[in-house]
Amino acid sequence: MTDPNVAPPAPQGQPYSAAPVGPRTNTLAIIALVAAFVFPLAGIICGHIAQGQIKRTGEAGQGLALWGTILGYVFTAIGLIAIIAYFAFFAILFASVPMTINY
Repeated sequence: MTDPNVAPPAPQGQPYSAAPVGPRTNTLAIIALVAAFVFPLAGIICGHIAQGQIKRTGEAGQGLALWGTILGYVFTAIGLIAIIAYFAFFAILFASVPMTINY
């Protein structure tokens, strides 16, 4: 019979170890993805630089860098289209209104 006041023996075996760690994520790739939403040109530049670093060092983050670059280009194109549409709208508006001066 076992005494209820005595603790059971400690389990035998190997102690727990930390989970295996993969390659470190490139910081510039993370910055490229975030910057693509705020400053698209910075996302393009950081994305290209990060892709070069990832190829050289073998770090993780290739997808982040790629999407930062792609989104940077897309948002830059949308911004340029918006600026062109803005000026075209006012050019058409002022061209359709007669400019007469009455004294």
